[in-house]
Amino acid sequence: MSDYDFDTAKAMLDTKRYLYVAFMCHQTIEKMLKAYWSNVLEEPPLKIHSLSRLAEKSGLDKDMSEEQTDFIDELEPLNIEARYPSYKERLMKSLTVERCKNLIEQTDKLRTWIKSKL
Repeated sequence: MSDYDFDTAKAMLDTKRYLYVAFMCHQTIEKMLKAYWSNVLEEPPLKIHSLSRLAEKSGLDKDMSEEQTDFIDELEPLNIEARYPSYKERLMKSLTVERCKNLIEQTDKLRTWIKSKL
């Protein structure tokens, strides 16, 4: 499912739906972190959207570079901000084509790295 979400993020970039680029990048990494969690822990993943908590509780954060944790910090609020109208306008102003391309590039790097840990 994370691959589907990642492909959707790229499709949203092509159609200039930048809010959903950000949201789908978050979803991609959230699902990868939950896959990692399911791979290394016996308990089911928490039903949360906090990328940093998922990485921490699964222990993956210990293997992450500073660049990777910084990217998780950048992605973290995009899930909430994309869902609520009071945040959408502010978020949409910050989502340029360049930023969205960078989000997709960084998401691809992180998802590939997490997959290598499965």
